[in-house]
Amino acid sequence: METIPSSLPTSVDSLIFPSACNNFSHTLSALKRSRLSIRNRLSSIKEDSQFVQKVAASQSLPLVANERCGSWYIPTEKKAGIAYFKSTDGHQGQWKFSLRRLNLQVLETVGEHSGCIIVDSTRSGKSIPDALSKTVPIWCTVMNRLLFPEIPASHVLYTPSNVVGQSEHAQIEDRLAGFVENITGLHLDIAALRTKLDRPLRPEWITQASSTLSSRSDKEYYRVICCTASRQERNGDVPSDGYEYIQGAGDDSEGWSRGLTPTLFWQHSSFLLSASLDEEEDVAMLLKESEAQSPKQSLIMPIYPASATWPIYICKLDELDSANITDFDGIITCDKPLPNPTDEVFKDTPRPLLLHLDCKAGKIGSRSLRDQLPRITPFITRVASRGEHPRILFACATGKDLSVGVALAALCLYFDEDGNFLAQSISEPITKDYIRRRLSWIMASKHDANPARATLQSVNAFLMEIPS
Repeated sequence: METIPSSLPTSVDSLIFPSACNNFSHTLSALKRSRLSIRNRLSSIKEDSQFVQKVAASQSLPLVANERCGSWYIPTEKKAGIAYFKSTDGHQGQWKFSLRRLNLQVLETVGEHSGCIIVDSTRSGKSIPDALSKTVPIWCTVMNRLLFPEIPASHVLYTPSNVVGQSEHAQIEDRLAGFVENITGLHLDIAALRTKLDRPLRPEWITQASSTLSSRSDKEYYRVICCTASRQERNGDVPSDGYEYIQGAGDDSEGWSRGLTPTLFWQHSSFLLSASLDEEEDVAMLLKESEAQSPKQSLIMPIYPASATWPIYICKLDELDSANITDFDGIITCDKPLPNPTDEVFKDTPRPLLLHLDCKAGKIGSRSLRDQLPRITPFITRVASRGEHPRILFACATGKDLSVGVALAALCLYFDEDGNFLAQSISEPITKDYIRRRLSWIMASKHDANPARATLQSVNAFLMEIPS
């Protein structure tokens, strides 16, 4: 048998020089980055938005953005509200009704307009996101069973049969009774919720590939139309109008937007879609100009415990200034402390008590919160000495995470079941159900509250370790 000389290649791989392999890899990466450019994304979003607006016009119903993706597909002036239905709550085998995301604000929109259109999208590979095909249907059915127990016909689960198989549908149905039991344990004000709706909810679905919905008014149900904004990509799709289409272009925007927001996009869409756009320089310039020109709006959110009329407050740190900190008896901050106000600020008003919890942003801060929370009990007791209804504010960088966790701990320790403030912290043991009920008070008032799992774990650990 003839031996192959060692100088000759012995495999196909060895025919390619290592440097050529590296260059090929870099070329593929560059092509992918080029395809997923901001301009391609924004052009795809604009195209899909035209479909969304046609659906809204044909149905005469308001558009609700399922955050965070949905807001990219709705012009700001046409967005009637927001929702927080997570796809993970509809993933195979992980179906759940989230007690952290009750979406009670959607009930208000539905009641006011006799229905709504919830807008979301999904990346390549699916025709409908799990949030619309399963999470929203679960929510509709649970709400129907909770609010309309006397209408058993409304207790049936509806899912899109072309996406959800019979086996998965049946498995979800088996869990519904448990979901209803869980939300019942929050002791929501059912009578107040019933004033928003006079009939049950019914989900429907529309995509760019499906037939157009009939424009009709249903006297038995409120229509909750689940609209998937993006068309499903297929192999061989041809780029159009000078850009390459991206399915679900608005998804995971924190990874590609460079700080751009849906509001800024719709304010400057003509400029951002121009062929001469320099992604890094022009977007950075736009953000800088917008920050300088935008008027400061106070978004300090009152949180009403249970049926009480005296709230606590939550906000972002950058919403606090010398003009509004004098409105409070006590202020608890996370992430970073407030700048030390000058004495001139408090010339005519008492100086608020300040407490800074040394927690960094993100998961690290959520974990360190557990060690910082014991400091709030002596602080709030001091604030309580200022009057029967002290005004207490909780602030963090986002106004959605750490501040919500600290406010939750305060609600558990210093407010009774009717929402009345207590001068001394409670002494009885605290359970997870007790904590969930307090969290529902926050979610009912502040719909964008989104405490991280690690934040809630820190709060639970702190509260349940307190000796009775």
